[in-house]
Amino acid sequence: MIKGEAFVSEFVVSRRKALVGVAAAVGAAVVGMPSAIAETASPFLLGVASGDPLPDGVVLWTRLVREEPLPDRAVSVGWQVAEDERFCRVVRSGVALARPELAHSVHVDVRGLLPGREYFYRFRTGADLSPVGRTKTTGSDERLRLGVVSCQDFQNGYWPAYVGLSEEDLDVVLHLGDYIYENDPGSRFADRVHTTPETPGLGQLKTLADYRARHAQYKGDPALRAAHAAHAFVSTWDDHDVESNYAGVVDEADDTGERHQTPEEFAVQRAAGYQAYYEHMPIRASVLPGTGGMRIYRRFDFGRLVRLNVLDTRQYRTQQPGGFPDNIGPEAAGAGNTAGTLTGGEQEAWLNEGLVGSPARWNVIAQQVMMSRTRLPNPFPPHVPPTVVNLDQWDGYQPHRERLLRFVGEAGVANPVVLAGDIHSTWVNELRADFDDLGSAPVAVEFVGTSVSSDFPVALDGPLKAANPVLNPHVKYFDGLKRGYLRCEVDRGSWRTDVRNVESVEVRESPVSTAASFVVEAGSSVVHRG
Repeated sequence: MIKGEAFVSEFVVSRRKALVGVAAAVGAAVVGMPSAIAETASPFLLGVASGDPLPDGVVLWTRLVREEPLPDRAVSVGWQVAEDERFCRVVRSGVALARPELAHSVHVDVRGLLPGREYFYRFRTGADLSPVGRTKTTGSDERLRLGVVSCQDFQNGYWPAYVGLSEEDLDVVLHLGDYIYENDPGSRFADRVHTTPETPGLGQLKTLADYRARHAQYKGDPALRAAHAAHAFVSTWDDHDVESNYAGVVDEADDTGERHQTPEEFAVQRAAGYQAYYEHMPIRASVLPGTGGMRIYRRFDFGRLVRLNVLDTRQYRTQQPGGFPDNIGPEAAGAGNTAGTLTGGEQEAWLNEGLVGSPARWNVIAQQVMMSRTRLPNPFPPHVPPTVVNLDQWDGYQPHRERLLRFVGEAGVANPVVLAGDIHSTWVNELRADFDDLGSAPVAVEFVGTSVSSDFPVALDGPLKAANPVLNPHVKYFDGLKRGYLRCEVDRGSWRTDVRNVESVEVRESPVSTAASFVVEAGSSVVHRG
């Protein structure tokens, strides 16, 4: 064990000072990290993070990385958790091993903490001390403050959304996927060019080394490191964390030639992506290097106020129906997908059990792709049929969606809320088992957060805003022009969601403002402007 007084350091800074201090260091990438940062001797170049909070515990994460190679052996890493930022009141401490087979990452599942409490943590190896992180256990029955983020394409712009998020007063942040993107290098920003994979030109990553380098590059961003140091994250993956639009062990349907892989070949790539994800995220899971799947669907209770069911809609899904380019096709293809599933049977049963047996006031289904029916004006000549849908979303799996929403309504699940990302735009939807029956009461409400930096087609924003009142009358808000995040505040009487947008992703820091607010009263799934 490491004594608290021996662990005290001058490296105790506020979240804002930490962000400002590292923001100036960003330059050209070396092994996927800013060069000015990589020149330092510290092995904590990727920062620290916490996640998967419980009433009595939390997962602490770091990964040791130096410019020079680390030894091919396990490295001892001390850790501490304290009640104060100066570590005068240390409550838990120990030593973990950073193993080379897991890229010298560290996952410490700390237990014995008190519910609903703020804590500070840090790591040490040799004479090197990590930055200080803040985390919080679950436990409040009165209020929950939740941030929702997704889709952070490094090459598409900077991440001022994370600057704003790091300064919010939140209990936890929910990341709904596309933490990395697999695309080849190519950016209009000289300092935002992706790492080069071992097989360039495929437009995708393939090897464990590819995924590790890309994750390290993303973690090298100072705004992302600041957000992780400020808040505990609950994270789940989506397609770009491995490859765009994959389904189970089925490669992206549009891939041809050298890009196309058999299920057996793609399973190897997916295993590499999953392992690298685990190595870089504060997640309570287990992984055996070189093996296949990894269960990340899981559940968190925030007292008796909120039950958070976190889904995995990639690993177990059946292939998107129809084989249409970019999975944009007729609504009938999704309606006829009777055997289709986004979750697989085991996860579906787990979700239903967690919903019907929940003691919580609010029951959240946090997952990757938009659940609401979303008819889009057909942009392809001759515009027949006149509308199309995104078959990669729940629109491609309509019988599964109807089955879930009917279960939620008939089982009387208390105050169901669906959270989603993926589509790089903000949507607020009222969900019905039958979207054509506008006279029926909605059974759930859905909040879809925009991206941190990934693009939504600007040309579609205007037509969708004009068409939604007719094609999608259950959509209460849509915006495809702005990047940012959602901020949710929940108490026993209501759920409030603020749409938090940044002015621009062309610069590292940009003002954050609330574009719109929505309130759902307990006992109702009707959305009101706040």
